[in-house]
Amino acid sequence: MNLPNHGANPLRLYSQSGIEPPGNFLDFSENIHPFGPPVFVKENWSDFYQLLNAYPDPHAEPFRTAAAAYHHTGKDQIAAANGAAEIFTWLARRYRGKRVILMEPAFSEYRQTLEAERAVISEIQLSSQSDWQVNIEAVKAELDNSTAIYICNPHNPTGTVLTAEQLKEIADYCCAADCELVIDEAFIDFIGEEASFAEHLSSYPQVIIVRSMTKMYAIAGLRLGYVMASPQTISELTEGAAHWNVNALSASIGAGCFPLEDYREMIRVAANTERIKMVQFFTEKNCRITDSRANFLSFSLPEGKDSDLFFRDMLKKGIVLRHTYSFKGMDGRWFRIGMKSEGAMDRLREEISLWLTQS
Repeated sequence: MNLPNHGANPLRLYSQSGIEPPGNFLDFSENIHPFGPPVFVKENWSDFYQLLNAYPDPHAEPFRTAAAAYHHTGKDQIAAANGAAEIFTWLARRYRGKRVILMEPAFSEYRQTLEAERAVISEIQLSSQSDWQVNIEAVKAELDNSTAIYICNPHNPTGTVLTAEQLKEIADYCCAADCELVIDEAFIDFIGEEASFAEHLSSYPQVIIVRSMTKMYAIAGLRLGYVMASPQTISELTEGAAHWNVNALSASIGAGCFPLEDYREMIRVAANTERIKMVQFFTEKNCRITDSRANFLSFSLPEGKDSDLFFRDMLKKGIVLRHTYSFKGMDGRWFRIGMKSEGAMDRLREEISLWLTQS
């Protein structure tokens, strides 16, 4: 099947699958939580409206200052972007024609942006046989003559997590091999800052951390991400970046999100609660699952069940799952689901249970 490489494209997915979309469907293919943006966005909308008639700050203020305060670092170590996707275009330009290591399965944007810059991609294939865990010795063996390695933590699409000690070990190997370590922390907010590598950044100048604001704060439509690295690396990454690449709404709303620890904790508790329910459900149904700590998890069907038929039947029932044809090593045999409202998750379990019973 020729399907979209990303989640959050339900109508396009239905169209490319040749299935008429039902009147109502539930989209589990994207990882935005169901609670909506922080309440201050709606309460202060008239104030944000007034920002529209002036150019935004060229350095994404007040967002950049707020991000630096949140991470207890200098503003010269942070750059904001039009979503994390823009940062990956900056990185690809940095690694033009160079050898870059990817952990597969991986977010498709890594490969697409790198291939556009003719980077030479080397793969380290993670496997379900080892529960999708990273073999650090395998990483070490690939680092020589490589310019960079990309690691997603928590890993997308499995949700597995590397500890700070494991990342330090990899960072030490990278330093010895003169190889940059790019850590994509798009979903780290669903665990907490204690899981981030940000506090160790000053000790590892070859590390680059990519962060997203859209997942935790449900502001995907605004497109906002940021990158943390040494001041020199930030300067090099943003050289040639589009002027005013972050709009005024994104910069102001993003800045207001950092103080909201109660909001973040509410989202974490809800996501963890629903994920635990799904783990128990899939275990009872003899499905394989990933050891996720994020707001999503991946699963595969019991032995002998037809994954293609399951995917299409779920679409017909109005259940949109994230296919894995674009994730190397998963190849459509696994499915990823984002954690949604309690009612939506109940419906998901009901439809999967019915399908497994009848198929």
